[in-house]
Amino acid sequence: MALFALASCQRQPQQSVPPTVNKFFDNNIQQIHTLQDERNTSQLLPFLQHPQAKYRQEAAIAFASVQDTVAIPQLLSLFADTTTSVRYAAAYALGQAGSSKAESAIIAQLQKERRPKVQAELLEALGKVADSTGLSFLASYQAPNSTALAGQAWGLYRAALRQQVNTQGLQRGVTILASDAPYEARLAAAHFLARAPKADLTPYRQQLITVATSDEAAEVRMATVQALSKIRAIDKANFLTGIVKSDPDYRVRLSAIRAMAGQEFSQMQDAILAGLQDGNINTAIATAEFLQANPIGASLGVLQQALQEAQDARVRGNLIWVILRNSERKEFLSNRYKQLYQNAPYTYDKAHLLKALSGDFANCSFIADEMFAAQEPVISTTGMDALIIMRQLPNFPKDLEQEFADIFKKAVGSGDVALVGMAASAMRDPRLNLRSMYNDFSFLTDAQQKLILPRDMETNIELQKAIDFLRGTPATETPQNPFTHPIDWALVKTIPVNQQVLIRTVKGDITLQLFVEDAPGTVANFVELINKDFFGGLYFHRVVPNFVAQGGDKRGDGWGSSDYSIRSEFAPLRYREGYLGMASAGKDTESNQWFITHSPTPHLDGRYSIFAKVINGINVVHQLEVGDKILSVELQ
Repeated sequence: MALFALASCQRQPQQSVPPTVNKFFDNNIQQIHTLQDERNTSQLLPFLQHPQAKYRQEAAIAFASVQDTVAIPQLLSLFADTTTSVRYAAAYALGQAGSSKAESAIIAQLQKERRPKVQAELLEALGKVADSTGLSFLASYQAPNSTALAGQAWGLYRAALRQQVNTQGLQRGVTILASDAPYEARLAAAHFLARAPKADLTPYRQQLITVATSDEAAEVRMATVQALSKIRAIDKANFLTGIVKSDPDYRVRLSAIRAMAGQEFSQMQDAILAGLQDGNINTAIATAEFLQANPIGASLGVLQQALQEAQDARVRGNLIWVILRNSERKEFLSNRYKQLYQNAPYTYDKAHLLKALSGDFANCSFIADEMFAAQEPVISTTGMDALIIMRQLPNFPKDLEQEFADIFKKAVGSGDVALVGMAASAMRDPRLNLRSMYNDFSFLTDAQQKLILPRDMETNIELQKAIDFLRGTPATETPQNPFTHPIDWALVKTIPVNQQVLIRTVKGDITLQLFVEDAPGTVANFVELINKDFFGGLYFHRVVPNFVAQGGDKRGDGWGSSDYSIRSEFAPLRYREGYLGMASAGKDTESNQWFITHSPTPHLDGRYSIFAKVINGINVVHQLEVGDKILSVELQ
């Protein structure tokens, strides 16, 4: 017997699979994701009825990216599935489809669903599709557990993004926020109240102030402070200044400054000075940008003193813009600041100073000349941005309108994808009334014919919108990117589920973990670019304080793309602090630019592919600035 047992043990095959191997060795799962990548609804639909639950689940999640309403009836039929994960996946996909056809079925399912995870996903999906009936149900829903409570709050948030808000929903949001609900529910409620359009939150003043100053989670305080901007109070600047000076998290402090919009400068001067001197550079930058957006009444003496003390070029540029805008000695100051621009040693510093000069209308010709003559894309793109800012100012001189129309036309003829796209975007701005300036639109169609797709898709979209606007015709359907870059499955299979990436920057190292099982095509593309050393030597070209730090652009100005595009991949993930997403000009237009989030950014969920998260070095992310260099990106 012993010998028999030994022989039996020896005959057992040694086929244990390492836990790091990803799921795409399963041929069915690989096929489902291939069909998702191809947007092949007809061949994907049968998988929703597959005998094995894991394939039904995978197929349902695939439709969250495909977003074909043809699949709605079969997705709804999955509500009767006995497997919890399948019902959850169906709810997520229906929310992503965004069709009101699913509203009544979601409400019906909520009245009988017993699994908290599915309840939460149904509630959030309802917020993505609801009309007034669905919103009333959502606002009055009595959550049976904390998971469903969070789903209800996220549902209210999703509805608010669609301009769907009612009084009962606002009351419910405040109740959740001010209670001892779990973090997820409070976070969702805070973001809902911050995003609720045209909401007057004055009746909830005390509850909001209490949460903004005492909630244990900085991310809840941050969003609640944003909601304080919707309060009407004569002492608003006072309690917001207190937050600016006392909160330990810079994201809360800068949110308090942004919430002061509409206040008199004298009331918020202390907060402005504190923000400009903040220990985190993002707060100082956000404060300077706030001043540019709210320049009326700003004390020149205070700003000039702050300018002398400012070390960061971006802060200095924004302060100079406000000083020029408000000063009566514009010519004298412009000449001084032009010298600063000419002598600036770094490209991004020059760009900030060129943009600053747009605070004086008399600098338009200088900025345009520098824009067209620049060898660095960053300078030319920033010059166009400066001119557009100038043209959009409410007191723009009438006698400069034709000159600006000619500049925009010349920019379209330049062949530079950034100048073409930005000028086209400006041309369709109804506030600028440029339709009467162009009798012949052929220069736009000529520029469109010279584009290379899919590389120049963003510019193509802007040109088409400008053509439709200037012609006065209905908007043409957004052009679709051709399918040019299928998933490299051989590469995907070499990527373990716990694959890490090291990003070395001038500010320090950042370590990522890739999400190959959630976004195989995106991860494979990222790894392919790493293997080609694509990112080494590039810069973080865009940093929006308390939002994202963005890199991966060879041009360095945000308009650099590749000769191919990849498909968007949406999984039930949420953008939280330190998550990586792909930049895009719309669905299925991603290629090589990516961003890292500073904090939860739920309005990006399901719209930008999530493919990794920071697992070490988040402190570096919070110190990144425009122009910080990426030394290398390496697989670990």
